[in-house]
Amino acid sequence: MPLAPDVRWDCRTLVTAIHEGRTDPGAGVARALDAIAAHNGVLNAVVDHDPELAEPQLDRLRARLARGERPPLSGLPVTVKDHIHVAGWKATGGSLLLADNRPERDDPAVARLRDAGAILIGRTNMSEFGCKGVTSNRIYGATGHPADPLLTPGGSSGGAAAAVAAGMCAFALASDGGGSIRRPAAHVGVIGFKPSAGAIPGGHILSHTNVLGVLAAEVDTAMLVFAALRGADRADPVSVNFPADRRSLEGTRIGWAPTLGLDVRLDEAVAAAAERARARLSAAGVALEPAAPEWPSGADEPALMPLQHAALATRWGEAWRTDPTVFDTDIASQIEAGLRLDGTAVARADAMSREIARAAATFFATGPDLLVSLTTPCPAWPHALLAPPTIGGLPAGPRDHAALTPLVNHAFLPAVSIPCGETERGLPLGLQIIGPRFADDFVLRAAATFLPLLGAS
Repeated sequence: MPLAPDVRWDCRTLVTAIHEGRTDPGAGVARALDAIAAHNGVLNAVVDHDPELAEPQLDRLRARLARGERPPLSGLPVTVKDHIHVAGWKATGGSLLLADNRPERDDPAVARLRDAGAILIGRTNMSEFGCKGVTSNRIYGATGHPADPLLTPGGSSGGAAAAVAAGMCAFALASDGGGSIRRPAAHVGVIGFKPSAGAIPGGHILSHTNVLGVLAAEVDTAMLVFAALRGADRADPVSVNFPADRRSLEGTRIGWAPTLGLDVRLDEAVAAAAERARARLSAAGVALEPAAPEWPSGADEPALMPLQHAALATRWGEAWRTDPTVFDTDIASQIEAGLRLDGTAVARADAMSREIARAAATFFATGPDLLVSLTTPCPAWPHALLAPPTIGGLPAGPRDHAALTPLVNHAFLPAVSIPCGETERGLPLGLQIIGPRFADDFVLRAAATFLPLLGAS
């Protein structure tokens, strides 16, 4: 279902009112905590929150405001995904192995949120180690979908997406290693922004493919937060500085490829939503041209999964050998698969990753300025199932629901999912806007332009 009016935040207006003294800095926090009290018992999106955690932060913000400072995210309540490090808070990654883990220092992005005046109010649920397409784990259980708590909001940032959709925060900080922000955003009908690799410092999350990003009810909020988080940090050697992309959208060449040029089946409702989106954009004067990268043969998520399995086995293999029952059964299976891999299989997956990046870079160097696709090939499904049993009327594999997002990560590109309609059951669907690396601002401006044309706002 579309977002209800009361979950929209209009964050710039709130920040301005706080700066001008017309609104108390704690107003947004109070609103978020009320929403948590009202909805979290059903959704299980925010796994840890304490209203008293906000008070010292608000006291510091009020002192800064009194000194004449005007932090850009003043008073905006934010949640963080449960593997992002916040000093003194738990960061379990949804794993029993880390149930008592309390980092001693903030990740760089968290430190920047504090500097920008945002108020951290709680942690959001995730799948164990961020490696499943549903949000559930053996510490906190499953997160429900705001339209139907028996459905999943997707994974692995499903807690963040559900929290935003239910108004429990002004925005959420989460991570995206293969679509973990964009797919949940599409499933619940919010904005999910995955920046370019290196755009936001990741702290202990050091990877070109796994990046920190933002979920929000409005594109403008994602823009505001990205401006506060972007740029290099000494603690993250992957992070980089790059100038804002201020190009006009006028005359932009936009590629249209609902399935990204891949052999991906779509549910009938999703295919219909794609056609409606194309028709509405075209009717509004947005020129769309059929175009997709020339992906290397065999480019799909199964070809890349050895990288995830090998990483899990490297990090957690010894713990699995000691006691495999400590892990979620699906994660245990992935660790087991990683331990069976040989070096050639991992090198082959790594080579595929690099070929995907080259194909995308060539596409944007010689073709359109932006590429538009669907975010997911299906809507949300029951959270008791690891994946939808069918897609497009045929039996689906365990990762077929994730087919349209991982290549973007391996190509280092920025992408944003925006709502583009819903099924007859009222389940949201998403459209993905992709740009060349470091065209993050351009991608977000396109999202802000396209969203009202799609019948959303």
